[in-house]
Amino acid sequence: MKRRITENLDVDLDRLEWCCHHCGHSLGSVRENYKKGCLIAQRSPHEIWRPLVDEKHSFSYDPSWTRLVEFYCPGCAVMIEVEMLPPGHPLTHDIELDVDALARRSGEDSKS
Repeated sequence: MKRRITENLDVDLDRLEWCCHHCGHSLGSVRENYKKGCLIAQRSPHEIWRPLVDEKHSFSYDPSWTRLVEFYCPGCAVMIEVEMLPPGHPLTHDIELDVDALARRSGEDSKS
């Protein structure tokens, strides 16, 4: 049984795995960070927010201070998540589920 967690992320309660909502590709154990199972791309913020002036202060994020980190499904290449992090920052762990309670609740829902 799968439960939708975000627009692009499901949890498979039978296999206890994160999966892509679109293609079902496994992104690893639900007890771990799903981002570890994603393809990761880092981009300069200047690719998204072009500097408005060619000066020290350009009205765009400084790429030496921050990066766009994009997480993609290895199966279908849909973007699962995007965040801004300082260069070299470890991956954030943004979703932690009470898997046991979710499985119990899903079992109760299927009996109704």
